Amino acid sequence: MEVLIEKMVEVTREITPTRTIKLWNPGALDHKLGHRMAGIELTDEYTRIDFIYRSPDHYINGGWIQMEGTAYISPVGSGMKYRLVQAINIPITPIKHYFKREGEFHTYTLIFPALPANTEKIDIIEKEAPGTYFNFYGVDFSKWMTVPHPAYAGSCKN
Repeated sequence: MEVLIEKMVEVTREITPTRTIKLWNPGALDHKLGHRMAGIELTDEYTRIDFIYRSPDHYINGGWIQMEGTAYISPVGSGMKYRLVQAINIPITPIKHYFKREGEFHTYTLIFPALPANTEKIDIIEKEAPGTYFNFYGVDFSKWMTVPHPAYAGSCKN
């Protein structure tokens, strides 16, 4: 019996470095705030925004949180909307995350498409409607901190 084996040809693929900028919000250190952004990561593929939320004390057991699937970010003054791609550690409406107690901290991440490279200010909109939605207007991350870290060293080289 004759077996035909197809020989594979090895192909070298050039990977072009992508833009990766990780910025940390100094205001995230204020633990008195109920809801704040911890940081933002800007790449050529996506925009990642990390949040810290503290359950309020005016709800029994801290209440609940969720995220609208139609949330978006928009560079201030542009009129462009970059729709939510993925929510990490926060459920999409109608599912809710219920807190066990008031004052409980919860971190979550929202992933959006990549922003233009020159963007410095954005609006983060869960939903523009009456109610208690997670909306942040005029977020200026241009002066946020960068923290050198060995894990990012490869992406920072030119």
